[in-house]
Amino acid sequence: MAFDKNLDRELFSETASFETTRIKVGVYSYNDGEKKLQISRENMSQDGQWSFAKLGRMFKDEAEAVMPMIEKALKHM
Repeated sequence: MAFDKNLDRELFSETASFETTRIKVGVYSYNDGEKKLQISRENMSQDGQWSFAKLGRMFKDEAEAVMPMIEKALKHM
């Protein structure tokens, strides 16, 4: 079965913005299935456009901003 964006529900999301990157913490449910936590990163290109990037490693300030968002997200799971 192919992924259908219409079946993917966002139940919670919050974003922390930094100088050239932002990190989003969200809770999603696909086709009314089990709720899952997703953490994603977007980087700003030189022309000011946001593009998806692998989360990878985080700086301490990023981790400190993300931890409270994860705690909030867990309450929606």
